[in-house]
Amino acid sequence: MAEQLTAEPFHTHIPARLDRLPWCRFHWLILIALGVTWILDGLEVTLAGAVSGVLQDPAVMNFSATQIGEIASTYVIGAVLGSLVFGHLTDRYGRRKLFFLTLAVYLLGTLLTAFSWNLTSFIAFRLITGAGIGGEYAAINSAIDELIPAQYRGRADLIVNGSYWIGAAIGSASTLVILDPAVLPPTLGWRVGFGIGAALGLLILFLRKSIPESPRWLMTHGSGDESHRIMDAIEARVERALGRTLEVCDGEPLVIHPRRSFGFGLVARVMFKDYWRRSVLCLALITSQAFLYNAVFFTYVLILTRFYNVPAPRTGIYLFPFAIGNFLGPVLLGHLFDTIGRKQMIAGTYAISAALLVLTGWLFAQGYLTATSQTALWSIIFFFASCAASSAYLTVSEIFPLEIRALAIAFFYSLGTAAGGIVAPTLFGHLIGSGSRMKLFLGYVLAAVLMFAAAVVEIIYGVKAERTELEKLAAPLSSLIYEPVTSSRAHPATK
Repeated sequence: MAEQLTAEPFHTHIPARLDRLPWCRFHWLILIALGVTWILDGLEVTLAGAVSGVLQDPAVMNFSATQIGEIASTYVIGAVLGSLVFGHLTDRYGRRKLFFLTLAVYLLGTLLTAFSWNLTSFIAFRLITGAGIGGEYAAINSAIDELIPAQYRGRADLIVNGSYWIGAAIGSASTLVILDPAVLPPTLGWRVGFGIGAALGLLILFLRKSIPESPRWLMTHGSGDESHRIMDAIEARVERALGRTLEVCDGEPLVIHPRRSFGFGLVARVMFKDYWRRSVLCLALITSQAFLYNAVFFTYVLILTRFYNVPAPRTGIYLFPFAIGNFLGPVLLGHLFDTIGRKQMIAGTYAISAALLVLTGWLFAQGYLTATSQTALWSIIFFFASCAASSAYLTVSEIFPLEIRALAIAFFYSLGTAAGGIVAPTLFGHLIGSGSRMKLFLGYVLAAVLMFAAAVVEIIYGVKAERTELEKLAAPLSSLIYEPVTSSRAHPATK
């Protein structure tokens, strides 16, 4: 497995060596150590949504429905800003350094939220929390795609992003205890929930010590020797787990001209000139799912309490099946994104989610639903919508060159979330405050139109990325085979 190691341009088989690895304990470690963050994020965000009813109590924080929507929007603003800053740093300084830093920022914000004393402090601490989780999206999705073999990349990415809903299920179940006035006073229970989430998050820092830096990132950033040393160590771990020697990679190598940084001018040219079709695709996918999720998830508790008269401490039990539906979607359908194909599954899950959303919204507007049937229908919708949302991040992370992967994730996450995520909670907070079911239905129709439009864009511009090496989907900028994708000649991967 020895390869020529020099400080000059060098030949490497690292991408092929990573993609030929059979699934083993090493890959499970990656999924657990990185995916567990989404579990905690789901726990924390679910708590934020579940306690919104309690926070409106004059004896607790006395927030209005509109202020709850503004708090949710502030969290999203933090995520937008954090993803841009940390996304750039992830491409500049490496995946491993940043997924430690972003986790620390996220946990700090969560802990501080537990000690909020008024609206201003609550908003400020949610801004910090959002900044950390925004950075996590860029760092974690980059690391996963670059370390997981191509034949498993789709399902692995969907399951990791879907694991958010394990935390959501735990969070919704925990509210039955922490929001029960017979167990904890209302003024204390919600604080305990945030505090416990932050404390548990410290365990992730130890798990991530076993995750190496991405050899793909190292090979393009002036660390050719280090990239091969880490690759050798990964292969040794896999061989020990398998009890056999891996076959030697002897195909056509990449020729790399390592660079430590890439200017914003080059990044802009690649994203908006060379790969403009892919940029349109990513914006459509990210924006539509962000609007849908932020419209529904951040306001669902308010719907339960206002339209179905569900007591605030009991809302968690309704969020539990909703979370389970979101998690089961990626788990049961994830492998189809690697077998049937990206375009078919992405377009299908977006379109199905849109159709079911319109149906459910109409039934709600007509007053045909109860809290239980509403929850059941939401669970079915998000069984598909969870796959759609996760596939949006999968798409962004695998169809741009390695050197700008994290920044691309951050950019489209920020742009899409700003367009679909900041507006949605505030808009739906006002719609709920109006007390009109018909106005809410029209809001759901808007979300469905965006989802269906994204499905159409996927059909037109989607990339057949299943079971394909990342470097064949988008050649590294530092390799000799990189060629711009012009409007007159499609990239081979898009045909």
